[in-house]
Amino acid sequence: MKTLRYSLPLLVMITALVFTSACNNGNEENQNGEDEDLIIPVEVSNVSRGDISAYYANTATLEAEQEATVVAKVRGIVREIYVEEGDEVKAGQVIAKIEDDQYRIEAARAKATLDRLKNDFDRNKELYEKNLIAAEAYQNAQYEYESQKAAYELAQLNLEHTSIKSPIGGVISERYVKVGNMIGTDQQVYRVTDFSPLQAILHIPEHEMAKIRNDQRAELRVDALPNQTFAGHVERISPVVDSQTGTFKVTVYVDETKGMLRPGMFGRVKIVYDTRENTRMIPKSAVMSEDLAQSVYVIKDSLAFKKAIKTGYTNGVNVEVIEGLEDGEMVVTIGQGSLQDSTKVNVISNL
Repeated sequence: MKTLRYSLPLLVMITALVFTSACNNGNEENQNGEDEDLIIPVEVSNVSRGDISAYYANTATLEAEQEATVVAKVRGIVREIYVEEGDEVKAGQVIAKIEDDQYRIEAARAKATLDRLKNDFDRNKELYEKNLIAAEAYQNAQYEYESQKAAYELAQLNLEHTSIKSPIGGVISERYVKVGNMIGTDQQVYRVTDFSPLQAILHIPEHEMAKIRNDQRAELRVDALPNQTFAGHVERISPVVDSQTGTFKVTVYVDETKGMLRPGMFGRVKIVYDTRENTRMIPKSAVMSEDLAQSVYVIKDSLAFKKAIKTGYTNGVNVEVIEGLEDGEMVVTIGQGSLQDSTKVNVISNL
């Protein structure tokens, strides 16, 4: 009886320890099971091949290479206006008319005087050739005739100048006068702008000079047309560097305006100075940067593995991969922040 009395408490203690251990083991198994069941949803993209370019980007205001201010060459009252702002004109086209009555009369009077002096000159020439008049009389007649000839030509020129003509082809960008206005010599009448080509003037830092060459391809976007891209090329490069700013001047021509670009528009210009063809690329969103090192998560057998990579050019959407990835590998583009090595993933989208 004494032995039984001591054995019963011991049995109770052993039973309690076994129960507690079983409960702890069950909790650990549940926790491990929850960890094993954790799957992270991600979006991925495959390593692809394509062409990627490096470019220099800057901003500029579009300018017309050819623009002319049309001025009156004679004084008078504006009688007619033939074109308005926005109208296209050709070089030499009459765009306005000044009253010409006075100029026609002056030209007719000069012509009559010229005809009279021409007859006097011809008669004196015959007499001089027959030695009937002195050389001085002949020379005076010749001088008066030639002087009046120049006066007549000037009168004719003034008459022609009553028809105001455009010196270049383009579009009327501004009109300064109205019908009935009295205008003087050299007074502004119109401004004519040639929209083809338009140009962008860039001032590029001198350390970029080795990259920029004539005829390099350029791309232009303007704030007014955010969804449009316009092609261009480098037309001219200044051979000198401005000592004050440390920049050199580059002129970019816009090859295609699509009829939508106008001088004065603010644009963003990219000059493509190198292109690598058939190179490995991944979306820019897949790359993680930390302490100047770059890496991505690669998916294999539904697990994510972190890999270090070396990148090259970027075009804003894709990044060139020089080292670290092979063709066709699958990289995570969205969801990297929740991943660690060997994390299980669920691919919800493959771009």
